[in-house]
Amino acid sequence: MTTDLRNYLTVTFGYWAFTLTDGAIRMLVVLYFHQLGYSPFQVAMLFLFYEFFGIVTNLVGGWLAARLGLNVTMHMGMVLQIVALGMLVPTHLLSVPYVMAAQALSGIAKDLNKMSAKASVKTLVPKDANTRLFKWVAILTGSKNALKGAGFFLGAVLLQVVGFQDAMLILAGSLFAVTLMTLLLLPDEIGKSKSKPKFSQVFSNNAAINWLSAARFFLFGARDVWFVVAVPVFMSGVLGWSFTQVGTFMAAWVIGYGVVQASAPALLRLKAHSLGAGAGAAQFWALVLLVIPAGIAIALAQGWDAGTVLVTGLLIFGVVFAINSALHSYLILAYADHDKVALKVGFYYMANAGGRLAGTVLSGWGYQQYGLEGCLWFSTAFVFAALLLSLPLTRLRHA
Repeated sequence: MTTDLRNYLTVTFGYWAFTLTDGAIRMLVVLYFHQLGYSPFQVAMLFLFYEFFGIVTNLVGGWLAARLGLNVTMHMGMVLQIVALGMLVPTHLLSVPYVMAAQALSGIAKDLNKMSAKASVKTLVPKDANTRLFKWVAILTGSKNALKGAGFFLGAVLLQVVGFQDAMLILAGSLFAVTLMTLLLLPDEIGKSKSKPKFSQVFSNNAAINWLSAARFFLFGARDVWFVVAVPVFMSGVLGWSFTQVGTFMAAWVIGYGVVQASAPALLRLKAHSLGAGAGAAQFWALVLLVIPAGIAIALAQGWDAGTVLVTGLLIFGVVFAINSALHSYLILAYADHDKVALKVGFYYMANAGGRLAGTVLSGWGYQQYGLEGCLWFSTAFVFAALLLSLPLTRLRHA
C-alpha cells in the first residue's frame, strides 16, 4: 500500500466517524425537540447557527488549513464536535439559545472536518490524474453520505433506546477514540501551502470556481429546503410514523444517496474526465433534477396518496441529486490548484453552507406557512437557479 493511499484511507476513516456523529446529532435534535412540542420553525431555528457558522468556518478554515495544514484543521473539527456533544448531555440546560450555541460549535466542527478531508484528496492525487481524482472524491463523499444516513438511524434508535442524554455520551466517547487514532496516523504536512497566503486570498479570483460555488449554494438549498425539517416532521406528524420509522427511512435514503454518489464515476463514464465534459454533465443532471420536486408537489396537490408519493419522490430525487453532488465535488477539486486547494475548497464550501442555511430556515418557515408542497416549490426554484448559474462553466474549461 502506498503512503498516499494509506493517508487517504485514514482521512476517509476519520471523516466516516465524524459524519456518523453529525448525522446522529441532527436526527436526535429534530425528533427530541419535536417530541417536546416545538413548532417546525422553532426546530429549524435550532440549526440556524449550525449553518451560519459553517459559512464563516469555510471562509476562515481554508486560510487556516493553508497555513497550518489540513491535518490540524481536521482534528480541530473533531475536538470541537466532542465539546458540542458534551454540551448537550445536561438536558436541564437545553433551552433554544443554549442548543443553538452547541449547534454553532457543531457547525464549525463539521465544516472544518469536511473541508479538510475533501481538500486532502487533492493533495494525495498526482497532478492531471483526473480519473483517479474523480474516483477518490466520489468514494469519499459517497461513503460519507452513507455514514450520515447510518447516523440518522443511529440517532433515532439511541433516542428510543437509551434517551437523549446517554446518546450524547456514547457519541462523544466514540469520536474521542477515533480522534486519537487519526491524530497518530496522519503526517503533519498534509495540505500546507508552500507560501503563507494572506486572508484576502480566500476569495476566489477564478471565474469557474465562482460560478460553481454560486450553483452549489442553490443546489444544496434545494435539498435542505424540504429534507431538513419538512420531511421528518411531515412523516411524524402527518403520516404518523414512529421515531424509529422516520430515522430508518431517512437513514436508508442517505445511505442509498451515498452509494449512488460513490458510484457516479462508473455510472457517468465521462471518458475524458475533462472539465468541459464534467460541466456539461452537471448542467444536464441539474435539468433532470428540476422536474422531480415539481412533480412531487403536483402529485400531492392532485390528492395522490401522500406516503407513496413522498417515499417514491424522495428515492428518485436522491439518485439524481447524488449524481449532481458528485459532479460538483469533482469539479471544485479539478478547478483548484494543488498549492491553493484548501483556500478554494474552503470558499466553495462556504457557498455550500450558505445554501444549507437558506434551505434549513426556509424548510421550517415554509412548512409552517405553506406545508410540504410549498417547500417542494421552493426546492424547484432553487434547482432552476443552480442550473442557470452552471451554464457559464462549459466555456470556462481551464482553472
